Amino acid sequence: MRGDAFRRSVAEFTGAFALTFIGVGSIVITGGQNIVAIALAHGLVIAVWVSAFGHISGGHFNPAVTFGFLITGKMSPRLAIAYWISQLAGGFFGALLISGLLPNQFTDPVKLGVPALGGGIGAGAGLAIEAILTFFLVWIIFATAADPRGSFTSVAGLAIGLTITLDVLMGGPFTGAAMNPSRAFGPQLVGNHWSDAWVWYIGPLIGGGLAALVYDLLYLTPVPRPVPPGPPETELEEPRPGDAAL
Repeated sequence: MRGDAFRRSVAEFTGAFALTFIGVGSIVITGGQNIVAIALAHGLVIAVWVSAFGHISGGHFNPAVTFGFLITGKMSPRLAIAYWISQLAGGFFGALLISGLLPNQFTDPVKLGVPALGGGIGAGAGLAIEAILTFFLVWIIFATAADPRGSFTSVAGLAIGLTITLDVLMGGPFTGAAMNPSRAFGPQLVGNHWSDAWVWYIGPLIGGGLAALVYDLLYLTPVPRPVPPGPPETELEEPRPGDAAL
């Protein structure tokens, strides 16, 4: 792996680690009961990390976001794999430290912040909600950060963080609103909680991939412009002997 890819991957690791550590920590400390605090914790940590490290790695911190950049040809498969490994590792270590540092009496009741289905919905509805919420997230990321006309240098981190906050406020009670396979993977692996785990992998990848493809097609792919009509072309006549003397 080239040095540049390594440095980018380290940035991705720290972002995924911070998201899981802060996000899970907010669920543990509130007992999963304060949706506003949980939504703000997830949104603010991403807003800060995107603002701080977006110029280094692009500020993905999410395998679904990386998937969107991969399928639209904005990053190489090798770099995408490096990002995925770093993001999943960050999620794992974030959950591992929460599990090791906080007493079981706080972590066990919320199953270490593992996203779970709630509100009486089934796995199919959960899959759709995760896909839609991740569509919103990746749509905003492409509009503010991937689009060269976007506002990356000024408000991209804020816009992305607020999108996560809004998504958690809506989807938190139903799916946990992970929108991020690494955020789900860490607590699932550390706590060995795998009920309907596929929802938080397939849903975000579908939603993120669709958002990336649609935005790229509509707004980033050059549109051929019609050639304005001009005067009809006329054939040049062959010079005749003596024309040059006229």
